[in-house]
Amino acid sequence: MQDIRVAAISINSPLDSGHGMLETVEQWTQKAVEEGAEFCVFPELQIFGHCNPATWDLAESVPGGEATQGCIEIARRHNVTICIGISEKEDDIVFNTQFLVGPDGYIGKQRKIHLSRDEVLFYKGGRELPVFNIGKCKVGMIICYDNQFPELARILALRGADLLVMPHAARIKMWDETPESMAEARQDTHRYFTSCYAQRARENACFAVIANQAGRAGYVDTYPTDSPNQPHHCGAAIVFGPDGECLASSQQDIIQDEMVVVDLKQEQLAAERSLPNYTLKTRRPELYDELVKEQVKW
Repeated sequence: MQDIRVAAISINSPLDSGHGMLETVEQWTQKAVEEGAEFCVFPELQIFGHCNPATWDLAESVPGGEATQGCIEIARRHNVTICIGISEKEDDIVFNTQFLVGPDGYIGKQRKIHLSRDEVLFYKGGRELPVFNIGKCKVGMIICYDNQFPELARILALRGADLLVMPHAARIKMWDETPESMAEARQDTHRYFTSCYAQRARENACFAVIANQAGRAGYVDTYPTDSPNQPHHCGAAIVFGPDGECLASSQQDIIQDEMVVVDLKQEQLAAERSLPNYTLKTRRPELYDELVKEQVKW
């Protein structure tokens, strides 16, 4: 790994934005690059939105689709690497996909493996866990609910990941328009991410970057307006170091579009991985075979 400056970008994805979202992506990419960012991380399903009733019609090929090609052009114009989520269609099957592009073109993709709640109505689960070299570091992507399965982060670390990207469209808490309700939702979301995913970074000695969608994406007629399944997301942009400490975090009072930009240092990664108790050196995989056996029958 080499030192790299990363932007975690937490923004809304209105359900009716379509390919117009690419304009928003470029605006935020430009803001990040102006602050020196070399790698921009956008949320899960940033393109076409989260659990959009029109998902099947909107979903398109990755990398052949218009959205992927548009992101490649943005990456080229700004000389930056971009990680962003989309509904991907292949052979009439739709996946919740996060892909990577850079100035030289398409790099790769990760399909969400474990589907949460109503996502099973829209998507098929992926079956691969690749690690991608983006030049200055190696990246593994773990999409939203997939982060609840610590085995995925461990596998990516074993496959050489320096940085775990954790894009979200997390519906953690509902809120009304009062400042108190909004602040409570933001704070609960921050506590959730910190309590869960700081440990993913620490136990694998990897950097971790979280980018959650922010705001009300719209209303889905299938659900009551006050349903927790509505695509309403509390936001959050957080970066953890390989020791599990928070390197940068968005504010916790207002749900709004925002980003954090932070330097990830090779020296810190090397220091954590040189410790005598670095878990990837001391683990005993001969005892863990139950992790890959059949599902537990309760």
